Amino acid sequence: MNRALVSALVLSLIAVSACSVPTAPQAVSSLDTLLPHPTGRSSATLVKSGPGVSLGVIYSPSTQTNRQYLRDYQANAGTGFGQSLLVQSIHDAYVASSKPDMAVEWVNASLQRQFGAVTVYPDMQSLRAAKPDVVAIVDTHSQLITSRSSDIKANVSADFYDAQLNYIGTAKGSEARELTPVWADFKRSEEIVADINQQQDVQVRALQEFDRSLSNLVARPAGDVSLLEGKHAQKLY
Repeated sequence: MNRALVSALVLSLIAVSACSVPTAPQAVSSLDTLLPHPTGRSSATLVKSGPGVSLGVIYSPSTQTNRQYLRDYQANAGTGFGQSLLVQSIHDAYVASSKPDMAVEWVNASLQRQFGAVTVYPDMQSLRAAKPDVVAIVDTHSQLITSRSSDIKANVSADFYDAQLNYIGTAKGSEARELTPVWADFKRSEEIVADINQQQDVQVRALQEFDRSLSNLVARPAGDVSLLEGKHAQKLY
């Protein structure tokens, strides 16, 4: 079988079998589901942080939905469209570039560097009962490659509130790229893998932008950074 025929067969399988790839969910504002309306505005312009400040974290419903979307994406790569691919490297790229917990783990690590105690709560009722000094609602959203679109997007944000749930500010990062279709008939398997791998690069760049935004939003006494090293987030579920 010549190379041109093999390439055509690979691309045909990608285009047909990738139809089972999950579609990215719509992003939903955290305020629509978690906080009462209207929320007040804090007099603070920066978020107080440091080793003596406790932070309570809630994942927005959109974040939970997004994590499930990425799990489904990986599951399809492993047991759905991925098994139909002739090139193992293409399957592996789909799996490696769609890690379900990458964003929340990155954000948690970033928050641990800024606050003395970081606790992730399962719901707002539990968080309110704990009365942390600062509240953060973490929201993540991803859009990955499908058979119908090669547009890639990643958004991550954390809305910060004071102990009375008055809004202080938002740290956020986003990145997007428009690629030529991965199933284009002129692409070799190596080029397809390189395109798919950009999914993770887009997510990383969005998270790096989030870190810069977070650093600009927090107010921490000088010399506190070393005291926060080694802190670990606690989960109550």
